[in-house]
Amino acid sequence: LPMPHDVRCGCDECVISRSEDSLRHSRSRINAYHALASPSLIALSSKDPILTAFELSWELRRLSFMEHEFKCQYQELRKQCQDFATALLDHTRSSYELEVLLNHDPTGPAFEHGERMHLNRLKLAIRLRQKKFVAHPNVQQLLASIWYEGLPGFRRKNMVLQALEIIRIGIMFPLFSFVYILAPHSALGQTLRKPFIKFICHSASYFTFLFLLTLVSQKKSEGNERGEKPSLVEYFILCWVCGLIWSEVKQLWDVGLEEYVTDMWNVIDFITNSLYVATIALRLVAYQKYKDETIEVRRENWDDWDPMLISEGLFSAANIFSSLKLVYIFSVNPYLGPLQVSLSRMVLDIMKFFFLYVLVLFAFSCGMNQLLWYYADMEKKRCDSQIHINPNASSSGPGILSQSVGSTDPDACVVWRRFANLFETAQSLFWAVFGLVDLDNFELAGIKSFTRFWGMLMFGTYSVINIVVLLNLLIAMMNHSYQLISERADVEWKFARSRLWISYFEEGGTVPPPFNVIPTPKTVWYFLLWLQRKICGHSRAAKKEHMRTIRLNLQ
Repeated sequence: LPMPHDVRCGCDECVISRSEDSLRHSRSRINAYHALASPSLIALSSKDPILTAFELSWELRRLSFMEHEFKCQYQELRKQCQDFATALLDHTRSSYELEVLLNHDPTGPAFEHGERMHLNRLKLAIRLRQKKFVAHPNVQQLLASIWYEGLPGFRRKNMVLQALEIIRIGIMFPLFSFVYILAPHSALGQTLRKPFIKFICHSASYFTFLFLLTLVSQKKSEGNERGEKPSLVEYFILCWVCGLIWSEVKQLWDVGLEEYVTDMWNVIDFITNSLYVATIALRLVAYQKYKDETIEVRRENWDDWDPMLISEGLFSAANIFSSLKLVYIFSVNPYLGPLQVSLSRMVLDIMKFFFLYVLVLFAFSCGMNQLLWYYADMEKKRCDSQIHINPNASSSGPGILSQSVGSTDPDACVVWRRFANLFETAQSLFWAVFGLVDLDNFELAGIKSFTRFWGMLMFGTYSVINIVVLLNLLIAMMNHSYQLISERADVEWKFARSRLWISYFEEGGTVPPPFNVIPTPKTVWYFLLWLQRKICGHSRAAKKEHMRTIRLNLQ
């Protein structure tokens, strides 16, 4: 049975069929996929039924997004293909059969018992989002046996003994790292390659990094000058950042850009590392700019866009992202893992809602700024007059106001900012969601009664639309998403956990940061072999080209 043409196909046959009867053209494609998705046809006609079911399921998923009119039909067919592939797992009678099934590679040699398991078929299932297949009990049992390899009897211990074992291994992660760097093939060095131990060591390294971030974020009693040199703790953080960046670069090189960006946590890691790099660059700029400064300038007298201030802002944002990475680490926990899956789904709902909210916010910001900017400018003039009369008055505190522009108003230097421009107006409306903007902000200098009424009417309309309608819509969306996730929480969590497990099954990235930046003897040896292949390969190629040129000249 031939596959239907692509939905975007522009061949003569498809163009003529669409122009004659577009409904019949779409229905013919659905009918063809009805036949192709039949379990009986897949089992009888395909040499690799599981691969066929995977690829067909992925194609049906793509079609469900492209042809919205028939989305339900395509999703039903996709579910049928997934159920068929999952049902085949029930027929595995032993661990060996399951290993052969999950390690099957059509382009490679057959799997032999005792070999290192690459799990090519399982990785394909994860990439094509076959969640039921990955969450099948047989697959999870095999993954768990690989995950806890090197810690026999760990799962039979009670929670207290398990916690003590994890703490013991976590404390020893520097020892494991140095032993692996110096003697990777020793017994202790090979221990670090065990997936669960590797995960514990990487997690312990990350907890140490977060502890250093906590130390450096504490209030300093001194060292407040611009362009100051890094402290000892900041040098340690720099080493960790270099290790984290190197780890991400290696992962990007191994899996490729397309697969790298499909994982949300990889994108978050990229943003975090970019913020740290920008922080380091700005600190260097500040050091070069102010290293010869002899007079200490107090922080409150610095420029608004001082490199030190910007670096501190970026560093604080990077700290937030770094702390949120703990959610990913705790996804292996059977109690916190399902919550992490629900949280990720709700984040998508919040992003959809935020797009709609920004449109409403922008619309009302434009209207209210157009209505009130003149009176906000008058408040600013009153503030300037106050500062001119009393030079000690600050823009954020009360002062003496000139009577020539009206009655004394100690809040003039604050009120004018509410509607000074489009950006300030948008900020005022945003904080109004949380009840931080009241009606007193419409009592501007010189404002007329009609303008005040019209502005308050617009503000009330915005509050009704935003708080009563949009906010309740967000709550309903999040509640719906949570119900959908809770119905299949076990499958969603096991799929997310399997992705994390398999990332630690891979070779490479064994040593945790910051020790991974230290060149190992194995790395030096591999580099020399690569250099030899490059040099010798070019030499052989040059000789062959030279001989070919001689033969051509002789002819």
